[in-house]
Amino acid sequence: MKTIALIEKGKDGTYSVYAPDLESTIVGEGTTASIAREDFESTYREVCEQFHESGESLPEELQNLTFEYKYDLAALFNCYDFINVGKFAARAGINPSLMRQYRQGKTYISAKQLKKIESALHECGRCLLAAHL
Repeated sequence: MKTIALIEKGKDGTYSVYAPDLESTIVGEGTTASIAREDFESTYREVCEQFHESGESLPEELQNLTFEYKYDLAALFNCYDFINVGKFAARAGINPSLMRQYRQGKTYISAKQLKKIESALHECGRCLLAAHL
């Protein structure tokens, strides 16, 4: 089974990962998005091991579970810090100053703007995949 795991940057600068669709509580925390993701995956393994060691059956929602990671903008730009926010904003058709506010979590992002950002992100990915050296 595949479920969403959200990676978010907190106001204190740390990162957390959680799976909102699971009844079981699995969280990860860290000083970077990568560390939080590693902690989240470690927590998942530990929860599975605890069920195994206690002889209890693993809840169905945790069996053969894989995660699709989704980021808030702050976590995305931190994790992929090689992306120039201003140039990315121009590619997405968004004012660079507004994009920086989105990144800092200072401004609400509408669904329409979020879709523009995601489309530009996927376009950049396709461009990188097409590059050959």
